[in-house]
Parts: sequence; structure tokens; C-alpha cells
Amino acid sequence: MTIYETLGDEKIKQMVNLFYEKIADDEVIRPMYPEDLTPAEDRLYLFLIQVFGGPTTYSDKRGHPRLRRRHFAYPIDMNASDRWLKYMSEAVAQIEMTAETRTQVLGYFGRAALWMVNK
Repeated sequence: MTIYETLGDEKIKQMVNLFYEKIADDEVIRPMYPEDLTPAEDRLYLFLIQVFGGPTTYSDKRGHPRLRRRHFAYPIDMNASDRWLKYMSEAVAQIEMTAETRTQVLGYFGRAALWMVNK
């Protein structure tokens, strides 16, 4: 089973919501986002559904993810990467899932956080 099949839409959406609640108050990461976080939240939700094995709605709407390229405009150093991963890990911790799925999800986020570093 894919991560998407294991978690489903609702848990992925909940994880994204919890993550953005933490981002909203962060003095390092928050300035990288526009005032309204809703569009970013929606994009992350669709992206995670796709990357975790679900429908390709993200690519259908936005084209290839080009994750790193889409983030080049933002100064992402190790501090920002670590903070992002901390908030995402805290969000993941609040979602009910098997230990195996948690390991897979956190592994993906750990790799993604490092891949985004550009400073």
C-alpha cells in the first residue's frame, strides 16, 4: 500500500493544517510566504497527496512539481530547513499512523528539507 492509501485525504489534510499552524508564527519561515497562507496550504496538500501515491491533481493543475526550483527565490539555509522539518515532524506526530508509515513519511520530509537548502 502507498502512504496515500494508508493515510487517506483527511489525515494528509490534517497534517498540512497542523504544519501551517506552526508556520504562521515562525519568524524565520513565515516571511517566505504571502500574507494569506491558504494557497500555499492547498498546494502542499495536493503535492503530498501526489508524492505519497495518490491522484496527480497537483501536476495536472501546476505541471511538474520542480520542488527545488520553485523554492529558489527563498533563502533557505540549514536553520530554515531544520525549523521546517521540526514543524512538519511535530505535525506528523499528531496524526495517527503505523510506525512503518511514520518512518516513511518522516524519511521523505527529512530528505526534502535537506534538498531545499540553497544557502
